[in-house]
Amino acid sequence: MQTKVVKKLVIAAAIVIAGAILVFGSMAIVSPGHTGVVVTLGKVSPNVLQEGIHFKVPFVQQVVKIDNRIRKLDVETEAFSKDLQTVSTRLAVNYRVDTAKSYSIYKNIGADYENVLVTPAVNEVLKAITAKYTAEESVTNRALISDGLVTGLNEKLNEIGLYVTDVNIIDFDFTEAFITAIEEKQVAQQQLLKAETEKQTKITNAQAAAQVKITEAEAEAKANQLLNQELTDKIIKKQFIEKWDGKLPVVDSGNGSIINIPEEILKDK
Repeated sequence: MQTKVVKKLVIAAAIVIAGAILVFGSMAIVSPGHTGVVVTLGKVSPNVLQEGIHFKVPFVQQVVKIDNRIRKLDVETEAFSKDLQTVSTRLAVNYRVDTAKSYSIYKNIGADYENVLVTPAVNEVLKAITAKYTAEESVTNRALISDGLVTGLNEKLNEIGLYVTDVNIIDFDFTEAFITAIEEKQVAQQQLLKAETEKQTKITNAQAAAQVKITEAEAEAKANQLLNQELTDKIIKKQFIEKWDGKLPVVDSGNGSIINIPEEILKDK
């Protein structure tokens, strides 16, 4: 009796478990920001499932979830610059999968599309752009290189259904020999700039001093001109009288006698 009861309980439990497996196996939940690609016995269906709860045939159909949100891909690679310097670059690439192309991407590339397609495309486009600039120009043109990467990657990937939204250059790194050469060049440029500044300062000071002398000479000449204009006969006579001590000048006649000059003569003068 007990054996029959146990058997019934086991059968009932098995039925419940099988039913639960069947129920859950026939449901597929697609999370927000994702799409579901339905695979029926290995065949990919073009009907892509949007976010929400969906039913499928258990054990026959499989729903592969594709992330359509913006994803970040870190890439570290090396390339050669225009002047044949080795440029080690670290990039952060933001991209997304077009929901309408989830089916074709999974069918033609598979779920590992990032490693199969995106990373090689980043390496290829970066090498092509880096070759357009010298190593030094790569540092000063980071924004142009970033924009070029976005444009080049979209030209390669948009048709497939992958869209690059942004590329950030996290770091450029060069060989020690190149870094030393750049530092020496910067020091030489700073010294040259300092020498040119000092030279220009001396020239400016000399020009200022010369201008001061010219100004002083012009002022003195103008003052003399004004003085000459003011020195009329009347002013000269007035100055003579102001400086006269009241004594009449005398002249030696040559024979030992002294002749007084009449005051009237002096007045006439």
